[in-house]
Amino acid sequence: MTCGVATLLGWVATQSLLAQTKMSAQQPALADRDVPVLVRGALRFRDLDRDGRLSPFEDWRLSPAKRAADLTRRLTLPEKAGTMVHDAAPLQAGGNGYDLAAATSLIADQHVTSVITRLAIPGRALAEQNNALQAIAAQARIAIPLTISTDPRHHFQVLDGASVAAVGFSKWPETTGFAAIGDTALVERFADIARQEYRAAGIQQTLSPMADLATEPRWSRINGTFGEDPALVSRLVGAYVRGFQHGRSGLARDGVSAVVKHWVGYGASDKGYDGHNWYGRHASLNEHTLRLHADAFRGAFAAGVTGVMPTYAILKISGQSGQRFPAVGTAFSRHILTDLLRKRYGFTGIILSDWGVTKDCGAICRDGFPQGVVPSRDGYSTAWGMEDASPLDRFVAGIQAGVNQFGGVSDSEPIVEAVRQGRLPEARVDASVKRILELKFRLGLFENPYVDPAAAQTIVGAPAFQAEGLKAQSRALTVLKAGKLLPVVPGTKVYLSGISTAVAQAYKLVPVARPEDADIALVRMVAPWRSEHPQYFYGAKQHEGSLAWADDDPALVSLSAIAAKVPTIAVVYLDRPAILTPVAAISRGLIANFGASDQALLATLTGKVPPEGRLPFEIPSSEAAVSKQASDVPSDSERPLYPIGYGLTLSGMPLPARKGN
Repeated sequence: MTCGVATLLGWVATQSLLAQTKMSAQQPALADRDVPVLVRGALRFRDLDRDGRLSPFEDWRLSPAKRAADLTRRLTLPEKAGTMVHDAAPLQAGGNGYDLAAATSLIADQHVTSVITRLAIPGRALAEQNNALQAIAAQARIAIPLTISTDPRHHFQVLDGASVAAVGFSKWPETTGFAAIGDTALVERFADIARQEYRAAGIQQTLSPMADLATEPRWSRINGTFGEDPALVSRLVGAYVRGFQHGRSGLARDGVSAVVKHWVGYGASDKGYDGHNWYGRHASLNEHTLRLHADAFRGAFAAGVTGVMPTYAILKISGQSGQRFPAVGTAFSRHILTDLLRKRYGFTGIILSDWGVTKDCGAICRDGFPQGVVPSRDGYSTAWGMEDASPLDRFVAGIQAGVNQFGGVSDSEPIVEAVRQGRLPEARVDASVKRILELKFRLGLFENPYVDPAAAQTIVGAPAFQAEGLKAQSRALTVLKAGKLLPVVPGTKVYLSGISTAVAQAYKLVPVARPEDADIALVRMVAPWRSEHPQYFYGAKQHEGSLAWADDDPALVSLSAIAAKVPTIAVVYLDRPAILTPVAAISRGLIANFGASDQALLATLTGKVPPEGRLPFEIPSSEAAVSKQASDVPSDSERPLYPIGYGLTLSGMPLPARKGN
């Protein structure tokens, strides 16, 4: 009996080994251009170093970790250093394509193997352009494929350095809109669609999601967050990562590497000023609130997120542990990146610094451009706390803190010099390079970095994807006041401000030219903002300052004039939690908009798609209440006009409790 069991177990083990061997020997599709192909029996491999031999790093039957280790030891020190930087792919004038001559210098001379694309062109053209970059990379001594990343490009807001226009791609609500709906399945579905579009276009990495808590209502980056509830943020970023990476607990071969950001406390920016800017370089928290902001990342970690991007900010931590946080940006803080991120939270992936932390910060960086000069990227830096150090010192400090790759820089010579001067052990560089190369192997890029432009034309912005995005836009609309005006029925005479008459007619409404001739008015508005730092490159672009409309603000004056003649529904785009007190007083109906086209808006207002939105952050009642809030504490506004989670049906009843989330 014992012998029979042993024989059976031995047979089972043998069959398992045979199955594993067969699985590991399944031939992947190989690119048949730019690099020779080696044939070994029935199997084919790309000869990436063109030496006619099958090296371990070329053997797709081996694990990504083994392949990365083998390739790392074959690289020169300058090639390793080039792998540790991540810069923008240079664009032609006009932005319709890459500057391939400049890209050749970047890739061939500086050994850069990771680039961010800021091209905003249709899917087929983007695929062709990304293929051209990969063809340049294939000409290197060893054909290391590029990892091509992007900022989010599926939403409404377009902000230089934070998002890209959704040209050709399916269009969805802002991430605050996903938070308003609160449906993890929807977020995962969106991310899976975006994954398909990105991979079809030749993009393999997304510099998202933002797990930052929107605790400071004046902050200019709220629109990229999932709100201020730590538990909800954690759930939704986890779903986002799973959808993009196409795996329940890690990255699939056909996935898109996600980089969760900004570790940690970015949303607690002092006075809401953003960390891209010298004047916004601080964030203030205490030991308890730091933990809240960090715990919002747990969903991404549980999903096996492949990358983390540290915040720019210098964290000012009150309490006994404050001395462990030096007055430097997070990219230079070993306590934040190694002690907290690596050791306490167990992150094992790539730490990619945000852009510009190694650049020099001179007078323009600190004081802005002179009056009369249009701000540009010249002189831009985010080397907070190390402004007066050398680039070499900044690289060393970042690597010693735990950074594996530096964003927004292409010159990696300081890394080479640091090793040659004995300030960094080459083994420390090797550890980072292995992580970066392993990601490329996991994505299957060494076998085929190219994409089919014809397929990209079909997949990117596919009608079915667009339809799903449109419905999500409608679902995210958040009714704050219904005013017994909803739903709007066919035949209603409507006065429109900021809404297409053609779309209204498609929904069988009757647009009129004067408010007094209408049954109701529909008025689009945007949250108020100020340009408080117009001489800074990012300060000139970001929405800063008061959340209140001035009494003489043209939008508010216009709304008041319209509402005096006809019952009015105001639809306010909330890229920040505006003080809606005067708007609520003037209008009969009030809708919070987190990214919705006219078609999506009218689908909801006419009852075709019921609104499901609940506020992802509270709406303050006054500027005085805002000034009393702590920047690091969720939902602490004094007597908010509308609390977090508030939302109504079209009939004005509270939305039913959410199920399963």
